[in-house]
Amino acid sequence: MTPKEIEDRIREIFEQNYEMLKLEGGHALTPDVIQSALTQVLYYYRKMRSVAEKVTDTEVKLTLPDQLTPDGRRFTIEGIVDIVREDDEVWMYDIKTHDPDYISGNKFLYEKQLNVYAYIYESLRGNKLDHTAIISTAFPSGMKSAIASGDLKRIEHELPKWNPLIEIPLDPGKVQTTIQDFGAIVDKIESNNFEPPSLDCLRSRIEGSNAIFATRVCRNCDARFSCEAYREYALHSGIRTQSNFKKYFEDYGTELEQEEFITANINLDKINSQQEIPY
Repeated sequence: MTPKEIEDRIREIFEQNYEMLKLEGGHALTPDVIQSALTQVLYYYRKMRSVAEKVTDTEVKLTLPDQLTPDGRRFTIEGIVDIVREDDEVWMYDIKTHDPDYISGNKFLYEKQLNVYAYIYESLRGNKLDHTAIISTAFPSGMKSAIASGDLKRIEHELPKWNPLIEIPLDPGKVQTTIQDFGAIVDKIESNNFEPPSLDCLRSRIEGSNAIFATRVCRNCDARFSCEAYREYALHSGIRTQSNFKKYFEDYGTELEQEEFITANINLDKINSQQEIPY
């Protein structure tokens, strides 16, 4: 298939998946949101085409059963990865929706998970593995701003700078510690222990970005208005009066973020008339 034929097929599959999800969930998306998602998928395919063509095993299910938590509960670790065999090397990829800057600045968070996956793949399956990496499906800030601008030259300028593939170092020595950490989390969930992060944590800057925890993480949490730490953060951030309390419940981001969202949706038609993006 030619690249054009492949992208046409991607559009068909995208539409089929959307219709299926709409029937299952009973919810529809606005045309601009659908188009934004399709644009991201198409650019992502173009950027990762060389890797996609080399994938030898997709959605490989990895399972580590019969683990024990510190409190004696049994649990199973499961994951799904893609495997690429190229020349004499084998790569394991895990796909995330987090943006590449955040992943690069917080590799230790992903290292734990991928090391366990590598342990399962090598030790339990007896397969050779040389590298592990995260593939980020999200646009970096530069690419996102370029698409929002509707400037095709700017988009083509940002595209080569976008690196969705971030290699994560292998460290087998951390596997057992990570499994124990998973077990401790299982115990907290089963014990209904959902203690929120501290106020200091909410105010701290997240590595790999200029955002603080409260705006990057809490703003995307539906439970934030029932969270004591977030209430304290809001009250100490100047939202004290009754007139401003409504703003606290309608926190959709900064004015700049809202403007970028609106502009991006308006300009999508400039980039993709009739669901097309230029080559």
